[in-house]
Amino acid sequence: MREHDSSGPATMRRGRRKFDDDEPDFVKRGRPGPQLSEDPDLPETGDRWSTWDGALHGPEPRPAWVRTEHRAVDTELGMLKTGKEADVFLVRRAVPDTGEVSMLAAKRYRDGDHRLFHRDAGYLEGRRVRRSREMRAMTNRTSFGKELIAGQWAAAEFGALTRLWQVGQEGGTISVPYPVQLIGTELMLEFIGDGETGEAAPRLAQVRPDREGLEDLWRQMVDALSVLARAQLAHGDLSPYNTLVHDGRLVLIDLPQVVDVIANPRGAEFLARDVRNVAAWFTSRGLTVNADDLIERLSYEAGLR
Repeated sequence: MREHDSSGPATMRRGRRKFDDDEPDFVKRGRPGPQLSEDPDLPETGDRWSTWDGALHGPEPRPAWVRTEHRAVDTELGMLKTGKEADVFLVRRAVPDTGEVSMLAAKRYRDGDHRLFHRDAGYLEGRRVRRSREMRAMTNRTSFGKELIAGQWAAAEFGALTRLWQVGQEGGTISVPYPVQLIGTELMLEFIGDGETGEAAPRLAQVRPDREGLEDLWRQMVDALSVLARAQLAHGDLSPYNTLVHDGRLVLIDLPQVVDVIANPRGAEFLARDVRNVAAWFTSRGLTVNADDLIERLSYEAGLR
């Protein structure tokens, strides 16, 4: 989804999960976005004024659909998904009376005892913070430390998306959502899907392409993995459940655990696991792929060989 001229709100279809790795054991719940002040001067329509002015912004040149006007208004249209580390909400950002609208996915990281914090040690290797007090808090999982970790996940994903979006614009061989802004533990992204209905693009695991389509998706996957390897990165948790397919285009999402394969002692392991996870799905759909050869090639491109 790029831009919508209609000033009317998107219509959310009910009774169907909207996004990628929803899990039935999560309780879906609403959570408001960040409030930059307690000023009671709220807009006449919508939920709050745009938070653009107080945020860290995405890379330039920005897509034309990004709304940067201070008078823009944000309206929450419902939850898109719950995941292991964050909840994602659909947000409509519109400039009143002009018809200028952008549809955003607001990803809000939890800062409590969620599941990711019990398995994040491997991903955090190679990442460091400057202050020893903060590093100790993160290591000991104090309340303060967990907040720092949540912020680090959000910042890591914002940084990875920024870097990969720029690479994609230059070379066109990898697609990720445009990172619109970051405030604390909330990351606002380009919504990938139908902005009129609020229906997110399907996960790779949900699509049933014909042979030609399957081969094209594998080619796109290999290209994306090559871009990551040349940047000395691994997705870290790549699977058919955190990859979207929108109008035939493969889009990688959920990159908070992106791994520097050189700095992280387990970098080669994460790279190989990413390849095997996606290769297994394509193999199960009847496409013959050689995961070992691809791992060898990507390891060379990443400087691990």
